[in-house]
Amino acid sequence: MKKSALIIFVKNPIEGKAKTRLAKTIGNKKAMEVYRALLAKTKAETISLTCDKQVHYNDFINENDLWQHDVYSKQLQISAGLGEKMQHAFQQAFHSGYEQVYIIGSDCYDITQEILEEAFAALAQNDLVIGPSEDGGYYLLGMKKLIPELFANKAWSTESVAADTLKDAENLNLQVHQLTTLNDVDVEADLGHWADEILMQKE
Repeated sequence: MKKSALIIFVKNPIEGKAKTRLAKTIGNKKAMEVYRALLAKTKAETISLTCDKQVHYNDFINENDLWQHDVYSKQLQISAGLGEKMQHAFQQAFHSGYEQVYIIGSDCYDITQEILEEAFAALAQNDLVIGPSEDGGYYLLGMKKLIPELFANKAWSTESVAADTLKDAENLNLQVHQLTTLNDVDVEADLGHWADEILMQKE
């Protein structure tokens, strides 16, 4: 079996610093509760995967949070734009000897272990796996070697990211497997019924 790594990008759950767009309509406290629910769901869907799992924090490494050390190794994202952060994370993983590397965020409540396992299996027959999100970005990217072109010249956090990435892949003649499109949570309209109890809480 090829040596695989799943990188999970997370933000430290600090009120006023994470889920700021969501907080504009539901407030900082509820936005933080939503994000904690997203983190817990991400953990639940990744914990049983048969690969090495890394949590990459944006601000500081939390030694005593829900990501236990015996399952998840912990690292710090570099201080840079999103594309550079992801490229660096992939680069470090490949330099460490991994042959298949995947990256996900922690904003997708609809992600499942089955979808992640599909991504792992698909990379055996393809150069690239991508999980598009409904807002035009992607919730997963997987590759067998670093492809720097996929991180260059992107308007990150806009609706063109997935399409531009797929265009790059086509120009590079890469074999691509697309996963099902899922919903990332950025604003209140993205919330599903799973967040109803949080939204109904009194301030």
